[in-house]
Amino acid sequence: MEAPGNSFSRTTGSSVLQPLSDALHMPLEQVNFVTCQLFALFIAVWFRTYLSSRQAHVTIRHVIATIIGVYLAVFCFGWYSLHIFSLVLLSYCIMIYASTEKVHSYSFILALGYLTLCQINRVYIFNYGILSTDFSGPLMIVTQKITTLAFQLHDGMCQHQDLLSKQQLQDSIKQKPTFLEYISYHLNFMSILAGPCSNFNEYVGFIEGRHIQSKLPEVKGKKCVDPSPTNAVITKLLICVVSLILFLTISKAFPLKYMLDDKFIDESSLYWKLFYLYISTMACKPKYYFAWTLADAVNNAAGYGFNGIDKDGNYRWDLISNLNIWNIEMAQSFKMYIDNWNIQTGAWLKRVCYDRAPKYRTGLTFLLSAIWHGVYPGYYFTFLTGIPVMWAARRMRSIFRHYFISSKCRKFVYDVITWIVTQLAISYTVAPFFLLATEPTVKLYKSLYFYFHIVVFILIILLSIKSSNNHQVTFPKRTASSTTNHFKTKQSENVIFHSR
Repeated sequence: MEAPGNSFSRTTGSSVLQPLSDALHMPLEQVNFVTCQLFALFIAVWFRTYLSSRQAHVTIRHVIATIIGVYLAVFCFGWYSLHIFSLVLLSYCIMIYASTEKVHSYSFILALGYLTLCQINRVYIFNYGILSTDFSGPLMIVTQKITTLAFQLHDGMCQHQDLLSKQQLQDSIKQKPTFLEYISYHLNFMSILAGPCSNFNEYVGFIEGRHIQSKLPEVKGKKCVDPSPTNAVITKLLICVVSLILFLTISKAFPLKYMLDDKFIDESSLYWKLFYLYISTMACKPKYYFAWTLADAVNNAAGYGFNGIDKDGNYRWDLISNLNIWNIEMAQSFKMYIDNWNIQTGAWLKRVCYDRAPKYRTGLTFLLSAIWHGVYPGYYFTFLTGIPVMWAARRMRSIFRHYFISSKCRKFVYDVITWIVTQLAISYTVAPFFLLATEPTVKLYKSLYFYFHIVVFILIILLSIKSSNNHQVTFPKRTASSTTNHFKTKQSENVIFHSR
């Protein structure tokens, strides 16, 4: 079953590549996106080679990066790109005229509110019809950047340093950016189409030529020569090729929507359904691997994304990488999976929500993530399911893991079991994210008997009982030798709470 209106498509960007779209049997929006990213990759090489900070003034680098970024947005999204530009300009006005005490709040409300209105338009006006490559994708990235800059500006100009964490202090912005810096940060060609979001100070350091040198060690009082990103870029492009091939083959062989077929539901065993669910959701991931790795390669090709030298002496170009594919596929916990998937969005959620929420941090962070992704019901099924799954996984790990690390054999068994459980949990949780609508999501979960919801909530009840039993009140036995000391202590100190 398809989400309503999926056959509907509307082209808002340039149609010059329509013949190529027809030849490849791909939607024009996707052809435009990939073409623009490949064009950005070549521009990035040119930008690093002929417009380096040693050869071009900072202003020129800002201007060129912005102009090309604006062009790419207009080419891909046509007049819908005005939404992106309008939000950036409105947010700049807030930064200029709002007080530093409120700039982060106003910016957050404006950016997330504007994004949500556009997402509502996407679902209920276009009836699920616009592809994932429409203008809301760049708008999501711009929302991250606007709120990131606003919170870091608030930290640097308003918050007392003692109230900031080490990371918040390092990322804080001490003075308001100029207009050119602001629009360059938000609209540069390297990240306008697919991100990722990075810190403002890092980006300005890159434009001004301080980005790489600040992360290199000094040798005899002198800085090393800037390392070349060529090897990193080639490696990431090879990953893009493999990801694209896997997506075009596996996703067609194992479509997730096949699980909604009545014949499949009636004739397949639960074990086969779970295996098929794992394969089909895994087949959906390579398109994200492709888009995010290509975006990372574009930034690296321009000389942005350097992250120092590792313990083996290798140059790291993963400062703004969005994923770690090996850790995702081999994840042995829900948290490990989340920490390595869409990394920069996770960092954004942490810096604007998790680190600042007074309580209910996990729940509020999942809720913000769902709102940011959009208003498709499937997103809320995924993120609201993820909250109890995350809680139960943490508790189970803290209770049982130490029993299995005493020997290699036990540890291996533990790793295998936790990998299987994690992959089942992820595939079950993220399926609604790909199905989008309520009806197919409920139909899928009914065909699986809501098994994982039931297991998780049983675990939560049992773990809650165990936790309450562990917090027992006991009174120490009184002996003759301890009587005097007993009466000298406060009454509250007679109560000893035992918790593991």
